[in-house]
Amino acid sequence: MRLPNITRGLLAVIALLLLPVAPSSAGKTLDQVRQRAQLVCGVSTGVIGFSSADSQGRWSGLDVDVCRAIAAAVLNDPNKVKYVPLNAQQRFTALQSGEVDLLSRNTTWTLTRDASLGLTFTAITYYDGQGFLVPKKLKLTSAKQLKNAEICVQSGTTTEKNLSDWFKAQGIKIKPVVFEKFEASIKAFFSGRCQAYTTDASALAFIRSKEAPRPDDYAILPELISKEPLGPVVRRGDDEWFAIVKWVIFALIEAEEYGVTQANLEQMKASTDPAIQRLLGRAEDSGKLLGLERDWAARAVKAVGNYGEIFQRNVGSASPLKLPRGVNALWNKGGLMYAPPVR
Repeated sequence: MRLPNITRGLLAVIALLLLPVAPSSAGKTLDQVRQRAQLVCGVSTGVIGFSSADSQGRWSGLDVDVCRAIAAAVLNDPNKVKYVPLNAQQRFTALQSGEVDLLSRNTTWTLTRDASLGLTFTAITYYDGQGFLVPKKLKLTSAKQLKNAEICVQSGTTTEKNLSDWFKAQGIKIKPVVFEKFEASIKAFFSGRCQAYTTDASALAFIRSKEAPRPDDYAILPELISKEPLGPVVRRGDDEWFAIVKWVIFALIEAEEYGVTQANLEQMKASTDPAIQRLLGRAEDSGKLLGLERDWAARAVKAVGNYGEIFQRNVGSASPLKLPRGVNALWNKGGLMYAPPVR
């Protein structure tokens, strides 16, 4: 008996709904990374604490550790990363053109960047804010005292726009002195070209400790004039790669929450806690949903530690910057770091 067209259509829809959910297929970027056996990661030209190279060309920093964790999860080797230094003007073009697989370069998540560049922000790895570095001899206690001051700033950054917007809102006139390159901008400031230097507060701590002729001669003013949520960026349109990058970051945050560290990882694999078993791929194979091996999260933690370890080593108390956790503490310790559950 020939079924009516409507009946046949309904049966086809029901059959599709009854099909098992297939694991995620490998995306274009994941295929390319695996084929070349290397992750190409866009980083800064040198911001200590986030991404910088030593005299032997070895890269380190919070943003670098994100790259290493992703390489470990995908390739089972955190060292299979090629670092491409990019300035503020180059960074988005390099990602758009496919020169890099991932941009992990202290980059602020904004609506304009998220909606108009063909790129997608994945997760926030550091909550920052814009501040001001000034010579102590000026005896300034507030950014509102910078009336008519010349302020050094790097072009092509959210910093430049924030500077203009904030002082305009305060009704205070200033004179921005704009530089294309980071190195030129700080050199000008320390030579006396400007009365203040502005960028993210985390970078100001690095600049004062590493670039100032005498660090004790400079102060960071108390105001933060903006929100600067920083995190990695990927090209839009490759949902599989987007999922991998963000879930590796979430796994590092969740590892800290559950007390899984680089040192105790092997012992924690024997834990009977269902959440830890899921995270480490012992109870469920979440990796197949991402196109990865079941121990993808364990590989990431083994390579770089959990988020708290990454923070402390690169920008926290164990680093030259010695920045407090502040809002970058876990959500259950008064901070904003919160990861969706790995389940």
